[in-house]
Amino acid sequence: MKAIRIHEFGGPEVLRHEETEELKPSAGQVVVRIKAAGVNPVETYIRAGAYARKPELPFTPGSDGAGVVLESGQGVKKFKSGDRVYTHGSLSGTYADKALCLESQLSPLPDNISFSQGAALGIPYGTAYRALFQKALALRGETVLIHGASGGVGTAAIQLARAAGMRIIATAGSENGLALVKELGADETLDHSQAGHMQKISELTKGKNVDIILEMLANVNLAADLEALAFKGRVVVIGSRGTVEIDPRLLMVKDALVTGMLLFNTGETEMEVIHADLSKGLLNGALSPVIGMELPLTNAAAAHKKVMSPGAYGKIVLVP
Repeated sequence: MKAIRIHEFGGPEVLRHEETEELKPSAGQVVVRIKAAGVNPVETYIRAGAYARKPELPFTPGSDGAGVVLESGQGVKKFKSGDRVYTHGSLSGTYADKALCLESQLSPLPDNISFSQGAALGIPYGTAYRALFQKALALRGETVLIHGASGGVGTAAIQLARAAGMRIIATAGSENGLALVKELGADETLDHSQAGHMQKISELTKGKNVDIILEMLANVNLAADLEALAFKGRVVVIGSRGTVEIDPRLLMVKDALVTGMLLFNTGETEMEVIHADLSKGLLNGALSPVIGMELPLTNAAAAHKKVMSPGAYGKIVLVP
């Protein structure tokens, strides 16, 4: 089988397309023929050796993918050969033409969702769901500000918030991105490449500000987020690339909450809830991942460069 392998931590050039050993499932494990693999920013941090958890070298990156079950180990009950599935975790890595997964790391992929769309579900939709409903405890009728809403997590969050009956203010940094978030259901859009865009939130909400903020770049935005929060508002920090100075009195006066999250910290029961609800949304059409770019698996280095570039538009996937 073919896979991307990393033998040393470093830049995108360390991603090598190689022949590797075939996979064989043990008890409770499933081998999936990968038709598409999702590319996430966290994988660039892991590749560079900058992530808190460093895998043992060499390794194949990736946890998100979609494909068809090839073989199941003893005791696997939910999946059989030929089933369409998407992955939200992998024992062997998904940047490959096959992946070894635990049964619990797989969910059914409905026929109305393509393999590329299935590869966009695991981290982006899992992160957006957990941020909105398990961390911020979002409620129907509340207003949510989604920073960087044209990327994988942002587009997922718009669809989830829309299905939950929330008012959505979404930011993006390009004309295409702003058009996309509007098309997905954002009630208001802001160009985050323009200075002073956060000052418009009070006007958009008639002075009420926002109940929830999904923050993708806390080191840039968090201080302004606290100004834009409503009373008892909540900020969920999903991403940050440095430090930031804030005024804690704004938290005190507004009785507000700032919380952080990593999807990898999610418990098994919470993860089951996430993917059970996502499955319902996929089936009823409320959720439909946006694919911005498909690249051959051999172009994994280019995908890693692109996923960290400004102007996010949907999800980047690799096709073996």
